[in-house]
Amino acid sequence: MSADNETGQPLSAADLKAVGLDATLGLQVVSATPDEIVATMEITPKHHQPYGIVHGGVYCAIAESVASISGVVWLTHTGLGSQAVGVNNSTDFLKSVPAGTITATSTPVHRGKRQQLWQVDMVADGQLLATSRVRLQNLG
Repeated sequence: MSADNETGQPLSAADLKAVGLDATLGLQVVSATPDEIVATMEITPKHHQPYGIVHGGVYCAIAESVASISGVVWLTHTGLGSQAVGVNNSTDFLKSVPAGTITATSTPVHRGKRQQLWQVDMVADGQLLATSRVRLQNLG
């Protein structure tokens, strides 16, 4: 995601535009607050592994992006900085699906001056598909 906000105000979903891998995946931020990001992605065959279900790396990428966006939105809101990068991503795959819309929601576990830890749950049709914990390093 790319953050476009020259106003100095807290970032919102409208400020976050998909670029790079997020754009390739089709990840869209639906809502953004300092305490939660909600993003969606429509599953297509390009997200499948050879068995016709979503590739596990897609879930890892969604979690990394949503957690990183969460960290940046929180940092800009608090004035502590504007950059954070992932340093650890632990994703558990719970249910496989071939189609539908994945909704990813982040919640903070820990937010500090140097690091943050975010929980990202990914669901489709009310069922938990994958859950991740992503640790971020605040860069400034």
